[in-house]
Amino acid sequence: MNNNKWVYLVYIAALSMVTVSCKKDLNVGNPNQPNIQANVTNEAGIISLASGGVYINGFYNGDGWLGNSFFSLPFGYAELLGDVVGNEGASNQLISQVNVPNYLILDDLSKVDNSGSYNRTALRLNNTRAQTGSGYNPVYYQWLNMYALNGAMNQVISLASNIKFSGDAATKLNTILAWCYWWKGYAYAEIGTMYYSGLIINDPGKINNHYKIKDSIINQSNIYLNQAASILGSISASSADYSNILGQLIPSFCQTGNGGVLTPTMWIHNINTMLARNILENKLAPFVNGNPNASITGASITPMAQGDWNTVLTLATNGVQNGDFVFTGRAASANGFFTASGGTVSALSTGPNQATTFKVGERFIQSFQPNDARKTNNFSNATTYNADFFSTRWSQVSGGNGAAGVYVYGDRTPGNYEQFIAGSYEENALMLAEANIRLGNTDAGLAFVDAVRTYQGAGLPAVSGTGLNESQALAQLVSERRVSLVYRGLSFYDLRRWGWTYDISNGGGSYGNTVLYSNILNTNVTINYNFLDYWDIPADETVLNPPSSDSAPVVNPN
Repeated sequence: MNNNKWVYLVYIAALSMVTVSCKKDLNVGNPNQPNIQANVTNEAGIISLASGGVYINGFYNGDGWLGNSFFSLPFGYAELLGDVVGNEGASNQLISQVNVPNYLILDDLSKVDNSGSYNRTALRLNNTRAQTGSGYNPVYYQWLNMYALNGAMNQVISLASNIKFSGDAATKLNTILAWCYWWKGYAYAEIGTMYYSGLIINDPGKINNHYKIKDSIINQSNIYLNQAASILGSISASSADYSNILGQLIPSFCQTGNGGVLTPTMWIHNINTMLARNILENKLAPFVNGNPNASITGASITPMAQGDWNTVLTLATNGVQNGDFVFTGRAASANGFFTASGGTVSALSTGPNQATTFKVGERFIQSFQPNDARKTNNFSNATTYNADFFSTRWSQVSGGNGAAGVYVYGDRTPGNYEQFIAGSYEENALMLAEANIRLGNTDAGLAFVDAVRTYQGAGLPAVSGTGLNESQALAQLVSERRVSLVYRGLSFYDLRRWGWTYDISNGGGSYGNTVLYSNILNTNVTINYNFLDYWDIPADETVLNPPSSDSAPVVNPN
């Protein structure tokens, strides 16, 4: 893909929209800067704008952060907060502080108190415009890119109906609109699943200061995802014009492996998986210390009800199937939207642990079942990184250790590593697993766990049909989600909904953990993460776009 063909829209939440609006009102322009409405007048132009609006506005690192894409830092925070990776030495964008737990209780019952510099303290002290300017405000980055993505799609939608398409014009227009609605649904999902509230902005160049609670933002995601599904349901699977347009929207180097030109049915499957995710990751399903009936107080979200599990089951049954294409990204040798060495959490975690930016954590490694081929094929314990809570004996091997048919967690060769952007077969199957287990269909649920392990070449014996009870089955599910969905931006949301990230006094906490601390290996550590469950709105937004009197809170009251 040639970046020179892309139009880079400067739509970064309300601040940038104000700037654009003011320049238009004053008729002040730069003659060297292309005008979108004047220049995007044909089929090739709208395709370039729609593609660049996603892969540049949405996923490219345009603000000098750690790594070089949305999948290196915003996804990185999800893996840091999910205690999959860590780093105690790097100050970049606060990656060494954002995931520090409140306290630990080690095997000898001694307490390590981090209350002066743990997650909540770090997030609140650094959510200022000055700290954003210095590169130390974690809550800024996901908001930045997802509203840039949303704004870009608003612009494309406003222009698309005026384009004169060749061939089957209606199908081409509908393909462009489905693309925009899908990515708007994605952007709102990312905002509503991370932030306590957000803004609903569906018109190009428009702003508002009426912040809506996260549930309303997730509802916007669902609305647009369903609009995309409705359009796709009207498009023929044999339409060459549909395939041609979508094939140009998705970068050619991303059309390999699990990525490709989705049929309308495949795309609808992807939408159903995302709709199921929107429910699952924004409700509590506590499983604390092996207790499927644990209760969490003081949370910003309500527990999953039986009806929620049934809805997840229905959606995931019609979600991504084995063999469906999904949305993925890969590093390109030139003109890509991230690099093989720094564009993903995986890339920043691959290599000897004393040299990598992110360190593969002890708590991640302990999630593997004994004799899992994925562990032996991907990780080495040749060196140790010492840094108290984030100390680790493990390093991730680039390209794996050569076991045939076994999933590879990291590869720094351009084009080799496949970054999942949205849903996947494994995620969908594990939602089916969890819903079935929670609804009392334990063996049916465990069969999906087995299927994912087979798919990734784990080489583990089947757990379905072995008489496991609900707690034991959920332990297998938790183990599998942590190891098979790593680096896909989900780890924090899982720990949150399982209750682990909440204060122990509120029913949360994590138990039986492996921690290498002061060169002593502990294997039964209690961790009180006490993380902020949903992030506050960035000060860059609220200072320049103060909330209206009837807005939802922009600071998480919980």
